[in-house]
Amino acid sequence: MKIITTTILALLLVVSSSIAFAAARSWDMDKAHSGIYFSIDHIFSKVMGHFNEFTLDVNFDPDQLDQSSFAFTIEVGSIDTNITKRDKHLLSADFFDSGKFPEMSFVSSMITDAGNGLYNVTGTLTVKDKPYELTLPLKLEGVTEHPAKKGTDVAGFNGTVVIDRLAHGVGGGKFYDMGVVGKEVEIFVSLEVLSKK
Repeated sequence: MKIITTTILALLLVVSSSIAFAAARSWDMDKAHSGIYFSIDHIFSKVMGHFNEFTLDVNFDPDQLDQSSFAFTIEVGSIDTNITKRDKHLLSADFFDSGKFPEMSFVSSMITDAGNGLYNVTGTLTVKDKPYELTLPLKLEGVTEHPAKKGTDVAGFNGTVVIDRLAHGVGGGKFYDMGVVGKEVEIFVSLEVLSKK
């Protein structure tokens, strides 16, 4: 009887441990309805653009934030401001130097609940192989069954963060000192992610 009781207790501990350390729900990016956009000042105007190619790994559950995570990898060469000449300049050594540094990334290390559906996603932004700490606020817009995909849930996140491009090594300051290109870049992330029920 004692052996049976010990065995049952051991099984319960294994099961409870598995539940406690179970990964948060996995989601796949809906690429057609997700984007990483940016805007920056050019003298008096706003220049806007986006990156056409990026990957995203998401595990998210509001009740398991310690097991939740976001990881982005962005192909720098996919930058698109709708002007080919400008895009080539941005990819040059004056700015991103994409020949040497073809990717940027962001990997979360902690997610905290800021209330009202807002989550602060803190992690490491890597630009030109140099790491920087960044907190990306993401608003969970909702979770619902996908209207066009039976048996699949869809979740939406939107968030905006402003970074200093010069502090992240994107440009040496020449064009900022000339009053041509600003140093603050507003980044807008919009995501739709999918998960089977």
